[in-house]
Amino acid sequence: MKTRADLFAFLDAHGIAHSTLDHPPVFRVEEGLEIKAALPGGHTKNLFLKDARGQLWLISALGETVIDLKRLHHVIGSGRLSFGPEAMMVETLGVTPGSVTALGLINDTDRRIRFVLDAALAKADPVNFHPLSNNATTALSQDGLRTFLAALGITPMIVDFEAMAVVS
Repeated sequence: MKTRADLFAFLDAHGIAHSTLDHPPVFRVEEGLEIKAALPGGHTKNLFLKDARGQLWLISALGETVIDLKRLHHVIGSGRLSFGPEAMMVETLGVTPGSVTALGLINDTDRRIRFVLDAALAKADPVNFHPLSNNATTALSQDGLRTFLAALGITPMIVDFEAMAVVS
């Protein structure tokens, strides 16, 4: 599994500018409001899910985005969704609950996870994610996020959660 240092080396190797603020661990979107106030851009919530067919999903959305998991499977074409088991989260993303992050996709070398990006988050700049642990926040530009995903060979499914529709 890649470490925070490995992640930063990957970002540097791909010319992706990033800045990181270390802080006390934050486990829920509602926590760390003073940290978020000090950092510009879109702050994220990330959901690690498994569908009824066994497919793994990662959803990255703005923290305030409402996600209706009971309807989402119709929109993204999955089986019914539930939260993924911690062991699978550790195995595929290299993170534990409270630290789920799109940056964990660096550890999904077998590309078992389908990535869904909130349309509102896709417009935010910069975007803020945990760098594989919840005791820091790393900011990337929107272009930097796209470069990161492209370097991993990942094309996100972009979903407008307000309209409950795929936009790309």
